[in-house]
Amino acid sequence: MIKENLQQIKSQLPEKVTLVAVSKTKPIADIQEAYDAGQRVFGENKIQEMATKYEELPKDIQWHMIGHLQRNKVKYMAHFVDLIHGVDSFKTLLEIEKQAKKHNRVINCLLQARIAQEETKFGLEFSEIKAILDSEEFKQLTNIKVVGLMGMATFTDNTTQIKEEFTSLQNLYDELQPNNSHFTTLSMGMSGDYELAMECGSTMIRIGSSIFGARNYFV
Repeated sequence: MIKENLQQIKSQLPEKVTLVAVSKTKPIADIQEAYDAGQRVFGENKIQEMATKYEELPKDIQWHMIGHLQRNKVKYMAHFVDLIHGVDSFKTLLEIEKQAKKHNRVINCLLQARIAQEETKFGLEFSEIKAILDSEEFKQLTNIKVVGLMGMATFTDNTTQIKEEFTSLQNLYDELQPNNSHFTTLSMGMSGDYELAMECGSTMIRIGSSIFGARNYFV
């Protein structure tokens, strides 16, 4: 079933859109099944769970950290993580820089913008993102590369609101890209809204339940 779900989703995706299979709480066997079906990019929201899976699964998998980031745990993934989605403070960037340097790596990051109206959503204000990218301290960092932006829309059935939130992030991305040559990625859209996100310019979507089935919250 995982293979069929992947094929169905991928058949809808433009070439420029990367599919991140959100494998959080899912067993190794499910991830291996998706891998065998050709999927190579997987997203986790807990660093230690991702590190365990990294040890047990093929090494050509690209692991994305998509959850809220605890700075004190960055060290557990610094040697292998491919992209960190949810960077929502300059202090977090500094910690990623520090840990990446220890492993002689450059770690790709996305700055998480706050676009949702829900209090529970993390993220930087647009003005804070601009201030970080313009700061001299940021420009001195050598072991991180900010390759774009990430945002999560409000959890609502109001598609007009969701579209407005996605469009606001697309506009910010378009504004910043000319002066940020590494910008290649606009990560927005999940199982419930990825089609709308792609309409609004998303180049990376994060899909879990539509691939693997309902999440197991008791793992």
